[in-house]
Amino acid sequence: MTLDERRRFLPLATRAALASVAVAGFLLLLKAFAAWHTGSVAMLGSLADTGLDLLASLVTLYGVRLAATPADDDHRFGHGKAEALAALFQVALITLSAAGIAWRAIERFGNPVRNEDAGFGILVSLIAIAVTFALLAYQRSIVRRTGSVAIYADNVHYQSDVLLNCAVIAALVLEQYAGLAGADPVFGIAIALWLAWGAFKASSNAIDQLMDKEWPEQQRAAFLDIAAREPGLRGIHDFRTRRSGTHDFAQFHMEVDPTISVAAAHDLVEGVEANLKRAFPKVEVLIHLDPEGHVDTDNPLVEADVTPHWFGKRV
Repeated sequence: MTLDERRRFLPLATRAALASVAVAGFLLLLKAFAAWHTGSVAMLGSLADTGLDLLASLVTLYGVRLAATPADDDHRFGHGKAEALAALFQVALITLSAAGIAWRAIERFGNPVRNEDAGFGILVSLIAIAVTFALLAYQRSIVRRTGSVAIYADNVHYQSDVLLNCAVIAALVLEQYAGLAGADPVFGIAIALWLAWGAFKASSNAIDQLMDKEWPEQQRAAFLDIAAREPGLRGIHDFRTRRSGTHDFAQFHMEVDPTISVAAAHDLVEGVEANLKRAFPKVEVLIHLDPEGHVDTDNPLVEADVTPHWFGKRV
């Protein structure tokens, strides 16, 4: 990814993080009054989740802005993994929120309290759902354009918020209008379990980035297909990929005819890079040139590959 592309993509992620902070702040104030007014433990759980949403969104904003910092002498690959760290912080907050909500709901079973003014609580939840849907649509558009893992984790969290608000509505309706005592704490526990499951799912993408997991096989195959279109390229091996925030990295050894000049080999590399740049504009590519038949056999990853080293065989 070039400097110009980073300047174009990263401010989008920052704006999405700012939108998340604004939404969380608005909903926190609205739900605080609703929880006090209705006495609902489900609404209280929703309030606790929104409070953590605000803190998580602030951390996400910091992580996205840090990830946008250009590479320096100490971080030659940039600061993209700050997004993954921000996402994991969100996961920790979601897990703590789920545990607190579950504990409060269990306490309510032993000390039942009648909810008041369910209509107001339902109205607040409907407003929260509408605002959250708007935020989700905006975040998804940003994730499609930037691939930001921090904004993706935030989006997963807010998806659970929609269901959480629906559960609050159901709890208030069943307990106050249908007369089903205990519905409120039951839905509180259900909300806690759903949040815990969402935290588990959101953590996987961030951990994959921190562990430098390879791209999906379909994306790897498409990348190699584009690289193989350059005439004169004899093979590729030791193909490695990883992702860091909004940045993708790919590196491989490229084999050419050992009898051609250095200038001709350089032109081949330039051609491969140009083809990949057009098809994968967000990927930073590193190519090592090898004369055909002179493969580094001391590299255990190369030894583990399949021979001969033609496309689709040894990558």
